[in-house]
Amino acid sequence: MSKHASQKRTAQTSPIPDKLYFRIGEVAKLCGVEAYVLRFWESEFPQLRPNKSGTGQRLYRKRDVELALRIKRLLYSEGYTIAGARQVFAAETKEPYKRSQAELPLKRSPETDRIEARLKKLRGELREILGILSAPVQTGKRERPVRQKTDSAGEAAKAPGLFER
Repeated sequence: MSKHASQKRTAQTSPIPDKLYFRIGEVAKLCGVEAYVLRFWESEFPQLRPNKSGTGQRLYRKRDVELALRIKRLLYSEGYTIAGARQVFAAETKEPYKRSQAELPLKRSPETDRIEARLKKLRGELREILGILSAPVQTGKRERPVRQKTDSAGEAAKAPGLFER
């Protein structure tokens, strides 16, 4: 067995050291791939986003290293394409949502029907309010200044206030 092949084999089976951050070279050795492969995976998998230091050096966390190892296993060992591996991750992120929905069955009763009807009505009213608030403001018209009304003595007439009649 060549020296390079034995390095790859140990890289695959060696445990991840207990550190806060890993540089890209360390991650490349742990995963048994080149650094440019990791950079490419970052562009293809939005889940793989290492932090960057002030100098631009990529700093991978332990979960990033685990994710890179998982991506490698999906692509190299299990034969997934990049698009297929992306679908695996997408399905995993949707799965907990589906489970949580199934865990909350709602018993139907006349009371729940009334509540549901009220909620639908409120949603409709909120959509109307949103439509009013998101309507474009007309900026083409210029408003003319409002002249104050004066009484016979030439003094400004007091307009009724908001709560006065």
